[in-house]
Amino acid sequence: MTESRLTDAQRVVVTGLGATTPLGGDVASTWEGLLAGRSGVKALTEDWVDLLPVSIAAPVAVEPSEVLPVPQTKRMDRSGQFALIAAREAWAHAGAPEVDPERKGVVIASGIGGVTTLLSAYDTLKERGARRVLPMTVPMLMPNGPAAVVGLELTARAGVHTPVSACSSGAEAIAYAADMIRSGRADVVAAGGTEAAIHVLPLAGFAAMQALSTRNDEPQRASRPYDKGRDGFVLGEGAGVVVLETLEHARARGATIYAEVAGQGITSDAHHMAQPDPVGAGAARAMQEAVRSAGAEPGDVVHINAHATSTPVGDVAEDKAIRAALGDATDGACVSGTKSMTGHLLGAAGAVEAIATILALHHRTAPVTTNLEDIDDDVTLDVVRGEPRELPEGGLGLNNSFGFGGHNVALAFRTV
Repeated sequence: MTESRLTDAQRVVVTGLGATTPLGGDVASTWEGLLAGRSGVKALTEDWVDLLPVSIAAPVAVEPSEVLPVPQTKRMDRSGQFALIAAREAWAHAGAPEVDPERKGVVIASGIGGVTTLLSAYDTLKERGARRVLPMTVPMLMPNGPAAVVGLELTARAGVHTPVSACSSGAEAIAYAADMIRSGRADVVAAGGTEAAIHVLPLAGFAAMQALSTRNDEPQRASRPYDKGRDGFVLGEGAGVVVLETLEHARARGATIYAEVAGQGITSDAHHMAQPDPVGAGAARAMQEAVRSAGAEPGDVVHINAHATSTPVGDVAEDKAIRAALGDATDGACVSGTKSMTGHLLGAAGAVEAIATILALHHRTAPVTTNLEDIDDDVTLDVVRGEPRELPEGGLGLNNSFGFGGHNVALAFRTV
């Protein structure tokens, strides 16, 4: 592998991890669930389920009300609650670094934002009148609301940002945060994504697009990336946050370093609002740029946490994109599709899956892709199934995130 061309003052490393997901209320339980091949998908029990052709989703394993005090939850959208929980864990995990607030940043993304607050407020307006709409409604529904909540929690004054790029939002947040540090704008940044959209209207919209699995009788078997029987994704919720800082800064304070954000690639398809480019050209360019900016070669990639949503078109397009990006080196990289267990967390997916990629490298173990019983004839990748796969020492791990609108983000990680 080519050595990094950056100095220790420019190299960005991960020193803290935090999450709340359908598999667990923290990183440890989420990682344990991924290694065990456990599914977080469940049958929904809400009254509105009868209105939909889909009655399954992947809600968080631990409700925010079990972690946060009630007065605090009432002033935040559910997406903000998830973000705060994940950020607190990540910051504590990083050792609660002492940083000048003017050198501290936050980048928390969301694909949809406070949609449940918006819809609930509209119901209140119709049923009870304008005077009963809560004063905090607008701050709660804003897409940047979760980032603002975390920024206030951490007293971050170097900048608080919210990339919105559909299902690639969480990964783009990490890329943006790394750029903030490399450019000298901040010393430490908490970055990631959050989403809370398990509600009748988003589900109805996705169902109308025929994007969701309708395997209602088998919730835990519904998300099945690369399988011939896949019929769409399962909507999930949660948040993932990482703490980033320079290698120099981390070493100076004796922090535990989990991985380096070695490279990143961001491209766009300009092909279709909701369908991926069938040959995956834009996604391939994102992966190629992530590898190039890491100072590496395609043969250095040992593991890929794929976007792998379990949609018929998307999974095959990503297969083609990976082949185009890595060429003959593709067979040297094993692939995990962790949405088979978590469902699709939309704007939080890229951040949660970045954490999975980091831990795969840190523990040299790639999680399985569950429910893959009969692999699609058009899928040629080395997909991990059955049991977790031991990874060789060194090399790069790629995390792919693609979103409606043709957004493509690839993050490259390596151990230090």
